[in-house]
Amino acid sequence: MKQKVLTRYRVMAYITAVWLLVFTGFIVAKYGFDTGDTMLVSQIHGVLFIIYVIFAFDLGSKARWPFGKLLWVLVAGCIPFAAFFVERQVTRDVAPLVEAEEQPVSA
Repeated sequence: MKQKVLTRYRVMAYITAVWLLVFTGFIVAKYGFDTGDTMLVSQIHGVLFIIYVIFAFDLGSKARWPFGKLLWVLVAGCIPFAAFFVERQVTRDVAPLVEAEEQPVSA
């Protein structure tokens, strides 16, 4: 597996997690304090989440994850703060696969 597959997943995991926190703040402001509008923030998060799902699915298929693990990584993008922790675990699990491919094969 190439490093760029892991890198793009990690970048989208952080971006999606931050936007989810921003969206959560807007939801609290809108419904808790009856101020603000969530339309633009929710649309941006929706687009970013779709890209996150595509990159996570690509990483999972190349790392040959079981369906349960892939589902957990996808769900983590919907839970505030979860994506930060899941991304760290995914990186720890996938890094040896990336390093194994980058090792030159001696003939």
